[in-house]
Amino acid sequence: MNKNVIAVILGGGAGSRLAPLTSTRSKPAVPIAGKYRLVDIPISNCLNSNIGRIYVLTQFNSASLNKHIKNTYHFSAFSAAFVDIIAAEQTPDNPAWFQGTADAVRQSLRHMSQQDFEYVLILSGDQLYQMDFDEMINNHVNSKADISIATIPVGPQEATEFGILKKSEGNVITSFIEKPKKEVLKEWESDTGDAMNVLSRKYLASMGIYIFGRKVLYDLLQEAAKDATDFGKEIIPFSISKYQVVSFQYDGYWTDIGNISSFFEANLALTQDMPEFNLFDNTKAVYTRARMLPPAKISGSTLEKTIIAEGCIINASRIENSVIGIRTRIGYGTNVVSSYIMGTDFYETLEDMNSSVERGIPKLGIGERCYIKNAIIDKNCRIGNDVRINGGKHLSNSDHSLYAIKDGIVVVKKGAVLPDGFVI
Repeated sequence: MNKNVIAVILGGGAGSRLAPLTSTRSKPAVPIAGKYRLVDIPISNCLNSNIGRIYVLTQFNSASLNKHIKNTYHFSAFSAAFVDIIAAEQTPDNPAWFQGTADAVRQSLRHMSQQDFEYVLILSGDQLYQMDFDEMINNHVNSKADISIATIPVGPQEATEFGILKKSEGNVITSFIEKPKKEVLKEWESDTGDAMNVLSRKYLASMGIYIFGRKVLYDLLQEAAKDATDFGKEIIPFSISKYQVVSFQYDGYWTDIGNISSFFEANLALTQDMPEFNLFDNTKAVYTRARMLPPAKISGSTLEKTIIAEGCIINASRIENSVIGIRTRIGYGTNVVSSYIMGTDFYETLEDMNSSVERGIPKLGIGERCYIKNAIIDKNCRIGNDVRINGGKHLSNSDHSLYAIKDGIVVVKKGAVLPDGFVI
């Protein structure tokens, strides 16, 4: 374990752009790939990079995130490793909640100061990527940087959505602009390497991943920029002219789970023959809660480019280009296309199922002869027989008590009950 580094994972704000998935949970607690949570990604990247001391800062809808971390990350009594939660708290010195990313770290410094460390690795809790932080830390040390920023080359279409950086010789960052307009983009081109230039990815976007020297971080948050509340908008622009701020360019797969579309696309991309995010790499394992679930049971189904998590009971006619989460039950004659079914937190007993049927309530899971396309079915939904959900661009954005539509994607809300014959 690297004894010089501690990691801080930011739990994020209210996550309104990812609603309704964030109505009852924080962004890092949103289920991905059928069996993980988003927060498992940065934690796994840390553990795979020999960083074992990790703090997760939480505030909004944090109960399920706290429960997941408590139930998942246990270490030997002889190890110094930990994944600890620091929840926003009101104190006599500071009665306010976290006001932004920098303020969250500032308020948490008193807890972190109990550890010995030289560097702080600051990460977001809602990104999908596989990165060796050892390389970034070594680059930080060798370049004698005060602050390192992980950057990724992007094209002109994406550049307007990110903070864009310019660098000089030695990868030293000289300037920064937040979400530049298309008219000024030409001025912000960088040499990102031959391979990236061929793809027109000539703009260095900040990934929201930072390394700070301990003294620099304390000086910034407690003295030089003590009123700043956000790293990307305030701390980084302020620091460029005062400190040695270095770019660490990452050329692998990375996506920011900022909205329903990016979340949906990132999950369905995992079903490709050779997905860019590789869940099957022994050296980059993704860790999550160990559940004692039976293997999936499948009968009479045609499966095409589909990921199925453990504990499922599937009798569907056909499933294609979809992710099927833990404990999912799908009835006979059902077709699922380009959808993410998150699954359930528990099984119904036969007695429960019979009781539900007697009361006219669908069983937990998806019933018979359904058609589901371009949809996200959140946890613990009850979808009856002959239900038709046909998402697509023909649907306008809207929000209903049982479901929401965003960019043509139908999101059935957690615990929703769709009766027999329901049509969207």
